[in-house]
Amino acid sequence: MSRSAVATIHLSALRANLARLRTLSQGAKVMAVVKADGYGHGLERVARALADADAFGVAAIADGQRLRAAGHTQRIVVLSGPDEAADLAELRRLRLDAVIHHDSQLAWLEADRDARRLRVWLKIDSGMHRLGFAPERTAEVLARLKAAPTVDDDVVLMTHFAASDEFDNDATARQIARFAQATQGLPGLRCLSNSAGLLGWPAARGDWVRAGGLLYGLSVIADKRGTDLGFDPAMSLSTRLIAINHLRRGERVGYAGTWECPVDMDIGVIAIGYGDGYPRSAATGTPVLVRGQRAQIVGRVSMDLVTIDLRNVPGARVGDRALLWGRGLAVEEIAARAGTISYDLTCGMTKRVLFVED
Repeated sequence: MSRSAVATIHLSALRANLARLRTLSQGAKVMAVVKADGYGHGLERVARALADADAFGVAAIADGQRLRAAGHTQRIVVLSGPDEAADLAELRRLRLDAVIHHDSQLAWLEADRDARRLRVWLKIDSGMHRLGFAPERTAEVLARLKAAPTVDDDVVLMTHFAASDEFDNDATARQIARFAQATQGLPGLRCLSNSAGLLGWPAARGDWVRAGGLLYGLSVIADKRGTDLGFDPAMSLSTRLIAINHLRRGERVGYAGTWECPVDMDIGVIAIGYGDGYPRSAATGTPVLVRGQRAQIVGRVSMDLVTIDLRNVPGARVGDRALLWGRGLAVEEIAARAGTISYDLTCGMTKRVLFVED
């Protein structure tokens, strides 16, 4: 018998979130970022739901292979570009776009002799200092790309924000200005904004936007939930209550007995743990919904099981579904309790979890 942990992927939420992003983009093209197996939701199923996106953004050529095998024909952008010169042939074979951000990649393109032109995006480091060419080199690098006979003439100019989720932080305004100065008078479409940039920085909308977290209903703003921003959660994680144990006041629960019953009470056991991807760091007090009521984790999360306080759910029965996050219980709340972010939780599901669609 399979385990009880189930991740339900709400395809209608993905489609609705893409439609809202199109409205917010005000005519800019939308790249749906589907890296990390569609933020843990499943690459192929996410791409199928988001088939109206103008492009897909991926982290690796292997993701492009999967998307082409699934029949997707729109642009697919490998966001860190080729890792070695030999990757250029596979990028061309699959008709993938490559982000070029480093001199080594530029040298590979200039030395390449393949007759098939490769579409590229030129990444400019406007202040994040992770990937990209220095702003003062933009004109030089663009000229070299356009001079390379194996590079398509339609080069997109792009950058990445370091703090676009902080609307009162002027670092993003400085990045926007630095990018504008570096690209002034140069040909090519512009791509600046990620999800948070689209929400908070209209001056950075450009010709393309790269949407990640918001597509999945995940908040990109601290202390906010995706629903607060008008987006629907695309994943609901649930399991079953497999035992109810009546314990006496003073009895301790779980590994190392870190939690003590304050009264005589019922403790529930649900079939999920860090072996399924539920965070071990989820602290006592982290909520779980049982019969629509908020129970809470007590004691340590173990590999296969979690213990919960059922005092607020007097009608609980073995076999009841328990919602760990999703519709009715924001993943952002669970992430905060676990000391992490929502992306980490949805990307962390293991192969033990059964994925279903609705």
